[in-house]
Amino acid sequence: MTELETIKNFLSAKKIAVAGASRDPKKFGHSVLKELSQKGYEVYPVNPEADEIAGYKCYRKLSDLPDDVAHLHIVTNKSRSAEIVQQAADRGIKNIWLQLSSDSPEALELIKTNQLNGINKRCILMYAEPVKGFHNFHRFLNKTFGTYAK
Repeated sequence: MTELETIKNFLSAKKIAVAGASRDPKKFGHSVLKELSQKGYEVYPVNPEADEIAGYKCYRKLSDLPDDVAHLHIVTNKSRSAEIVQQAADRGIKNIWLQLSSDSPEALELIKTNQLNGINKRCILMYAEPVKGFHNFHRFLNKTFGTYAK
């Protein structure tokens, strides 16, 4: 499967957990949660320190998620990403998107070792339609300079 096919497959899900969802509206972990919701996704914030984020019930750990949530977007500090990937693998989540700057060599190795479908070095908001504003401009630049997923 090509990288673009993997991305399209990930985004075809209607339910996406967001590990690293933030209560702070200025942080990307908050923005991505709200934008994915506005694009029609059912979002499941995961944050060990919150009961609710942006009006959504928050899950303290991946094992608390509903059984039918099989896609995980990770937007944490890269020092926590490997731990979260391992929790996802243990939970049976096979589809992982490591947001830009959330990937680490250890997390990527765990994706490979556990035979998970992984996406990294890509911003989910450049691919989740409709793409607007800055992310649309960024996608245009990536397409122009040949760095857009193929």
